[in-house]
Amino acid sequence: MTISVVDLFSIGIGPSSSHTVGPMRAALAFTRRLDDAPATIRVELRGSLAATGRGHGTDRAVILGLAGYDPVTVPSDVSPAPGEAVAVVGTATGPAGTYPYEIDFNPVALELHPNGMIFTALDTHGQPLLTQDYYSVGGGFILTGAELREQIDSEGGLGSGASTQATETPVPYPFNTAEELLTQCQASGKSVAEVMAANEEALHGDIAVVNEHLDHVWRTMRQCVTAGISTRGILPGGLSVVRRAPEVYEHLLQEQEKNAAGFGAMEWSNLYALAVNEENAAGGRVITAPTNGAAGIIPAVMHYARDFLDDFTATKAREFLLSAGAVGAIIKENASISGAEVGCQGEVGSASAMAAAGLCAVLSGTPQQVTCAAEIGLEHNLGLTCDPVGGLVQIPCIERNAIGAVKSINAARLAKLGNGTHRVSLDEVVSTMAETGRDMLTKYKETAAGGLAVTLGLPVSFTEC
Repeated sequence: MTISVVDLFSIGIGPSSSHTVGPMRAALAFTRRLDDAPATIRVELRGSLAATGRGHGTDRAVILGLAGYDPVTVPSDVSPAPGEAVAVVGTATGPAGTYPYEIDFNPVALELHPNGMIFTALDTHGQPLLTQDYYSVGGGFILTGAELREQIDSEGGLGSGASTQATETPVPYPFNTAEELLTQCQASGKSVAEVMAANEEALHGDIAVVNEHLDHVWRTMRQCVTAGISTRGILPGGLSVVRRAPEVYEHLLQEQEKNAAGFGAMEWSNLYALAVNEENAAGGRVITAPTNGAAGIIPAVMHYARDFLDDFTATKAREFLLSAGAVGAIIKENASISGAEVGCQGEVGSASAMAAAGLCAVLSGTPQQVTCAAEIGLEHNLGLTCDPVGGLVQIPCIERNAIGAVKSINAARLAKLGNGTHRVSLDEVVSTMAETGRDMLTKYKETAAGGLAVTLGLPVSFTEC
């Protein structure tokens, strides 16, 4: 099964791909199956979607999806606004018309996946007209219950991560693992990005379509950074987290003018990651890369490449994203990018691996060095828990992206110092991540029931570092 970069790098609104983008897509998909307008639509949010759904804007996302909005084009400030209290019983109104709704939060997970939803359309007598279960499996990808059951039966457990956006279309250089990818590169003489580009052309019929999407992704990332460094204020949600990116930006400009010793790439990379993830936390438009919770890492490293490497052209940006996408597809196919499934190692860890691979590629790394960079990036995020304070994608998520971006740069440069051989392979680390995720206690997997979420508790008095 082939996962396209067009689907892996998608456009959505914050704060979460699995808890915001996925549920919005599910709600929209459900309404499109209705033949007649129901008296009401009952939405049951289960597992992690219930445990952190209010903080992650899942209730808002469901209402917007029922109203007919999709994550790509929905205005980020459409009512209900990010952080606004959402009624559990009300009416969704938008492009699709008007739907009365009821939302129920049930933290007991469904059997198939921790991010489950059940939509039921009811007639005037309260009898069901249509019922459908959906699962948000990470990165904004959704599956119906039947699709997920079929995938689990064929692939087993974690590693299901693909989705309805994945395809069985034949490609010239198929691969599911890093070993298979390296074999294809060696046999064809192509780089990782060139193998991906050939496969993408087969999937979409025209490489221009893919290039246009990748250019749009890079443009949206830059717009997100610009918005993040330009917008002051307090992030929604009640933690009183101050948006730091504008102040950090001004400080860096001042330090740059003074030519301060020891100042440079690390500080700017931190800034770019903070800017993106503060936008995400505020419900702004971001790129799932591969998730919203880890959305700042790849843009930060691409900005680093733009600012500190020679000649980072649009072609180089595509090479970065194609190489990163190859690693993301391997991780999604063989482990997971869902924090609710495997913890933050699946989000920040995956993004760090992807960014390291992309940067190594544009540094003229060999395919072996590119996969080695990804391995280093993921290896040193193993066991990373998902413990969002207050169920919000703010603490520790925003700073965690800054740390992840710098870690990616280091991984790429470390891989470039070697010949591409490493005692631990990328496939072995991906397998270990999946196994670690299976062993991780549920309270450390996007439930806000363990780790910092419990240690700090609520209410939290946020103090700037």
